[in-house]
Amino acid sequence: NHVIAGADEIKVRLQDDTEFDAKILGRDPKTDIAVLKINPGKTKLVAVGFGDSKKLRVGDWVMAIGNPFGLGGTVTVGIVSARGRDINQGPYDDFIQTDASINKGNSGGPLFDLEGNVVGINTAIFSQSGGSVGIGFAVASRLAKPVIAQLKEFGKTRRGWLGVRIQMVTAEIAESFGMKGASGALVAEVSQDGPAKKAGIKPGDIILGFNGQKVETMRRLPRIVAETPIGIDVPVILWRGGKEVKVMARIGELKEEIASEKSTADPNQKRNSNDVVKLDGLGLALSEVTKSLRKQFSIEKAVKGAIVVGAVPDGIASRMGVRIGDVIVEVDQNTITRPSEVVTIIGNVLKQGKKKSVLFTINRQGSIRFIGLKLK
Repeated sequence: NHVIAGADEIKVRLQDDTEFDAKILGRDPKTDIAVLKINPGKTKLVAVGFGDSKKLRVGDWVMAIGNPFGLGGTVTVGIVSARGRDINQGPYDDFIQTDASINKGNSGGPLFDLEGNVVGINTAIFSQSGGSVGIGFAVASRLAKPVIAQLKEFGKTRRGWLGVRIQMVTAEIAESFGMKGASGALVAEVSQDGPAKKAGIKPGDIILGFNGQKVETMRRLPRIVAETPIGIDVPVILWRGGKEVKVMARIGELKEEIASEKSTADPNQKRNSNDVVKLDGLGLALSEVTKSLRKQFSIEKAVKGAIVVGAVPDGIASRMGVRIGDVIVEVDQNTITRPSEVVTIIGNVLKQGKKKSVLFTINRQGSIRFIGLKLK
């Protein structure tokens, strides 16, 4: 997609310099795939087929074909260095990493196995110099095939939608929820009238399984949901209240991107210093949510809790993502209305001695997120 994005005219040139005008059937920026169509006329063309990238093993030989630096058709060879790479390019990252030389101009070219099957589409490189350093990436065929089929049929992708905003389950969050290990995807928010809401999924639930597949990490869930057929009922395994709970959710269709996070208030602004409670062990200073603070940090009237008015830059809380202007609405799953309650609950947790961390539920300008903090 990034090769043809914004193009006014697209031409396809074959190895014998024959050129064809091409039109876009559809494109998907999230996976960096575009489908082009040409009319070859009397020219006889032979199509290559897709292989199964799931069968690839680290160490298998592969060949990359492309047009590096505009030189013309070029073949390079290497091995599969890794599978399932997440390079933070999009929500559905599932890349094959290879040391076959991939340079500028290779994008969109095929990555073949030794049987002549296309197992990937070359899309990106990691390089500080701009040239190949032996770390190239290709979109796995298992991800590309359904996207291409949808682009050909509908001109767009049709992805499954659950209607949740999720975050990573850290070791501290796992301990706070009584889990043996950190796994799954923590539900931070649930969309109104979305499939998750109708299924009874709530903020604070941890999704452990979806449609018979384990959700080992947060990044895995969006891919599983996106690949699920629209309109079917699927089982969702949740961790709730210290035990596993099963609900059924009917998958909807993803319509649009979730809005980006709003910018936070300027931490250098003056703050109300009245009734400030300090938590030196966490590096936090908390205050009641006053009218002036609501106005300063754009906090809605319905939000109650303890607002963060100070955070030590190298403190535990700051390192885990707590910011000035955040409103702590729950501590250890207990509702908070004032700073003194935060101190009381943390004190009780320390006295019991069962846990070494505590879970904070934070409202950040309307968005809910969970942060686990280790206690001193």
